[in-house]
Amino acid sequence: MLLLGLLGNLVLRLQGQKLQRMMIRSELDSSSETVVVDDDERYWLSWRLAVETNNNVRPWKTVPIRCYKHVENYMTGGQYEHDLNMIVDEIVFYASQIHPTQQDAWILDVDDTCISNIPYYKAKRYGCDPFDSPVFKEWITKGMCPANPVILRLFKTLIEKGFKVFLLTGRYQETLAKITMDNLHKQGFIGYERLILRSLKYKGQSAVKYKSSIRKEIEEEGYRICGNVGDQWTDLQGECLGKRTFKIPNPMYCIS
Repeated sequence: MLLLGLLGNLVLRLQGQKLQRMMIRSELDSSSETVVVDDDERYWLSWRLAVETNNNVRPWKTVPIRCYKHVENYMTGGQYEHDLNMIVDEIVFYASQIHPTQQDAWILDVDDTCISNIPYYKAKRYGCDPFDSPVFKEWITKGMCPANPVILRLFKTLIEKGFKVFLLTGRYQETLAKITMDNLHKQGFIGYERLILRSLKYKGQSAVKYKSSIRKEIEEEGYRICGNVGDQWTDLQGECLGKRTFKIPNPMYCIS
């Protein structure tokens, strides 16, 4: 009888534990959300990884149409800004370990780094439509490119720390110098060492060759380039890149 009693208690205990596990599993199942990822979203995530993280897809002219809604959500839904903040936090941490002298410099790209062309690309389905040079020029000649607030934060931090900040752009000096300078000043980019635009001397050169030549000239003036920030891989390739380069995201277009 004693043995039967012990067996009975053991069975009851096991049944209770099984019931408890079932209840916990049921609570977890009911509280968890099923994440459904469609084929287009998977394609977008893989495509963005290929073009942004490791530069495996190059050159490319337009964003695949099946990525349209996903790139729109990325650029306007908060993830783009979140990614920028994470990158800029890393840049600021790196810069905080340097005690700059008068010769320590940073290079910042202008278009879609300091100031944004998202309003133009919105009308072009965020890069799914081909680039339209006359329409784009009409947009930038308005001088209404908004600041990229995350990069503006970085810019002000570098200035406050005492770095010499050079703003380097592929825009042509002959036609866009004043418009670009006024646009930058209006958006809060004040206190940089120099704004450098493409002169006729560099007309027709690739972005890599042009920006390499400018960085070399800066170093020949006695500056040490501590960091180089841009949204295009061509901002970060070539010669005289500086001690560190930082790529910020831009899945809307590719400059070769």
